[in-house]
Amino acid sequence: MINRRKFLHLSALTAPLLAAQKTLANGFTGSGKPIVVSTWDSGMPVNAEAWKVLSKKGTALDAVEAGAIHIENQINCCVGLGGFPDRDGIVTLDSCIMDHKANIGAVAGLERIKHPVSVARKVMEKTPHVILVGAGAQQFAVENGFTLESTELSEDAKKAYAEWLIKSEYKPVINIENIPASQREKKQNGPFAPNFFDDGTANHDTMGLVALDAMGDLSGAVTTSGMAFKLHGRVGDSPIIGAGLFVDNEVGAATSSGTGEEVIRICGTHLVVEFMRQGYSPEMACKKAVERIVKRDREKAKTLQVGFLALNKKGQYGAYAVQKGFVFSVKSNNENQIHESKFLL
Repeated sequence: MINRRKFLHLSALTAPLLAAQKTLANGFTGSGKPIVVSTWDSGMPVNAEAWKVLSKKGTALDAVEAGAIHIENQINCCVGLGGFPDRDGIVTLDSCIMDHKANIGAVAGLERIKHPVSVARKVMEKTPHVILVGAGAQQFAVENGFTLESTELSEDAKKAYAEWLIKSEYKPVINIENIPASQREKKQNGPFAPNFFDDGTANHDTMGLVALDAMGDLSGAVTTSGMAFKLHGRVGDSPIIGAGLFVDNEVGAATSSGTGEEVIRICGTHLVVEFMRQGYSPEMACKKAVERIVKRDREKAKTLQVGFLALNKKGQYGAYAVQKGFVFSVKSNNENQIHESKFLL
């Protein structure tokens, strides 16, 4: 027989377990605060840099900028001046940053500046504007002490660009939008950026990261050199607040990686945050945004990748992607690891 004291004791023991089971059913269990989550396995060293700030009770804003700066210093395909160029052989960078008070700054089509995320923060803090693009963004950067770097491509970028030029076609495919996605080559080369490289990897590796600091405040940042071999002037979701990044300090934050055009169509990260506002876990909120992309054009969705990553005010995180392969990195007091996202198709 269970008396009142035993009942209360058992209830106290089982309530956390039930709560944990509910969280696990809807998404990843949180790690509390502070915490930083970022896209891809390359987010591990990014998180490590951000953690240097968070572990000393620094702000989430300073942490995400530090993390983004770290990867901008590296030579890789898709972030920073070492990234792959557009179809004209020019590396252009996009970035945005957003803090817990909805202050925002962004740059797009920025050339020859090493740290676009820091320029984006300057836009946020020193101007009444939200986004600067192209030559104007570069002029602003130089006026604020940033150095103009060389236009020379990295060795990896030179090689990749030379190989792409051999197979690329410099004439539009008439009515390409009307060709069913299932009839197109997955590794297409043409006047537009391919969705997949020849080795089968998806053409995107945007670094997006969001953090929750010890004070309970959220911030996020995104940085990228954009889709390789894109049309000159193309801008994806990365520098667009509400697409590549969104932060609401009452609810949570989200970032994305993948084919930016599809994220922009649904205002992806804003949508994820609004789903969290409705009570969905970070993972389920990301899943519902992915479902929105797939529902619009399921056949097209089979040829591309989009992944969403979200963090709520409780320090709970989760992700979801269109296809298999999207991974993300987590760093907190309790963990330091890479997770594989669930996927829809």
